Amino acid sequence: MFLAAQQLSIRAKCLAASPSFVPFPAGAVEQSVPQRFVEQARRYPERLAVRTRAAALTYGQLDAMANRIAHAILKARGPEPEPIGLMFGHGASVIAAMLGVLKAGKLYVPLDPSYPRQRHEQTLADSGTALLLTETRHLAGARELARDALGVMNVDTIDAPGTSPGVCSGSRSLAVVFYTSGSTGQPKGVMHQHRSVLHETMHYTNSGGFGVDDRFLLVSSVAFGDSIRTIYGALLNGASLYPFDVRSEGLAPLADWLREHAITIYRSVPTTFRHFVASLKGGEDFPAMRLIYLGGETVQKTDVELYKRHFPRHCILVNRLGTTEAFTFRTYFVDHDTSIDGEVVPAGYAVADKDVLVLDEDGTPLEPGAVGEIAVRSRYMFAGRWRRQDLNSAALLADTGDSEPKTYRTGDLGRLQPDGCLEHLGRKDFQLKIRGHRIEAADVEAALLADDTVSEAVAMARRRRGDDILVAYIVPAHAPSFDAAALRRRLASQLPASMVPSAYVVVNALPLLPNGKLDRRGLPEPPATRPALDVPFLPPRNDVEAAIARIWSDLLDIDTIGVHDEFLDLGGDSLTAARVIARVSDRFAVNLPLRLLWEAPTVARMAEIVQ
Repeated sequence: MFLAAQQLSIRAKCLAASPSFVPFPAGAVEQSVPQRFVEQARRYPERLAVRTRAAALTYGQLDAMANRIAHAILKARGPEPEPIGLMFGHGASVIAAMLGVLKAGKLYVPLDPSYPRQRHEQTLADSGTALLLTETRHLAGARELARDALGVMNVDTIDAPGTSPGVCSGSRSLAVVFYTSGSTGQPKGVMHQHRSVLHETMHYTNSGGFGVDDRFLLVSSVAFGDSIRTIYGALLNGASLYPFDVRSEGLAPLADWLREHAITIYRSVPTTFRHFVASLKGGEDFPAMRLIYLGGETVQKTDVELYKRHFPRHCILVNRLGTTEAFTFRTYFVDHDTSIDGEVVPAGYAVADKDVLVLDEDGTPLEPGAVGEIAVRSRYMFAGRWRRQDLNSAALLADTGDSEPKTYRTGDLGRLQPDGCLEHLGRKDFQLKIRGHRIEAADVEAALLADDTVSEAVAMARRRRGDDILVAYIVPAHAPSFDAAALRRRLASQLPASMVPSAYVVVNALPLLPNGKLDRRGLPEPPATRPALDVPFLPPRNDVEAAIARIWSDLLDIDTIGVHDEFLDLGGDSLTAARVIARVSDRFAVNLPLRLLWEAPTVARMAEIVQ
């Protein structure tokens, strides 16, 4: 019971460190998100609500902007509840649009502009969205996507009243549909009501002691379910939200952003955290930081060591286990005096109103110490999958019917300790977690097998330099002419970046077990050698190219890199790009923007610009 008592002590420190903390009342869960937001806007009209590099909105201004959007939606579509699509960048406008949709009594379907058009088309078709909200910088893309099938509204040009539209949704009205990877190759929508969003905000607030003095960093895309906690954790408590676009700015400026705005609450997937810490030059301090939340993938003991090395003693690290369907259902608090016995941080202890069971194959609860499937029982979870009753039946235990609470089978394996602490042991099936994104291996494999150059394919997560990467094992249809770089480019035009494999391993045949099933353990580790590319290898020709090639080689874990090899073809991604830019900028004492790596994606071109 020592660990449980230790957890209570660390949680108490969270609350004691926040003098402005006001508990989120349980009764507030049975209202709507706009009702709670409007309470904050009326109480703190002049307080800062959202701050980006381009804009700053007070609560009064954000409320008025959301009202104008709601009036425009109601004028265009009427009062009936329906899904409204959102296509925005990582700024203040998307926050106002989310609130505007909810104030109009409708639900929003967020789209990430970086996703391929095919993905957006699938999402819009499945959701039945009839109206797509956007902003000026994404207007052309939204119109091209919409064509004549649905309306497009630019929130930057709306001329409507800033007064309340007078629509009031109930707590059980749908608020949002998040689209996640689907095993059939089609994205699937996860529906959440207002009360599940509010319950998640209540838990997040009351465990972290949030108050009006807190300043929240937002790095997650609004199309990602994890953004719910940060956005509403701030705006439903009178605190301030600071969106930071890692994909466009990189990680190098993040430390200055955190210090300049005295950010108190940091939240990201562990991979982003590791890359951020790796970009630090040493000597940085973050005196305002009091809480670091990591979730979406396994938190390692080494992550705790990084936290202790770079953040002050009063700052507390929280490991969060949850899913898009169930939101948070376990937490584990860590301070500078906490020791982690194993290599992985425990998933932790109970969250209010969410019971965790470990089940056998028949759905029977197991005793502590036994390994089984993790299931969550609660009335504050997803309301089902959009238009997919077949998927609801598979995920929710059959004997629950329409009653509450319901029991959701997560597909994750775990083990309960005698004191109630949960150990998370990975996926039961072949669903993967890559940088916090839940990915169906079958979804990636379907895209691979649809390519004419691929005969057989398997997608797996592999560990490389402390991070999980997505690896594709390929049996080519035409071995001598197989071009992995060309395959990657074709996949990138069809799939979100998180679903495009970073490494491609060509095998003559997939290994099989004696029973004829695939032997995944028999697949080789991806080699740390230069992949077969469609450009001839050319070594560095001068000292600058040699230095940049060494940086690429170290961060990509590839022993030899040619000066004309393209970054993405070598398995690079946006987070690694941020580290490359930071390392090159530091090595040559220059200030390089993140976009440089996409404009100059080879060692040779980067060296020219540096010189």
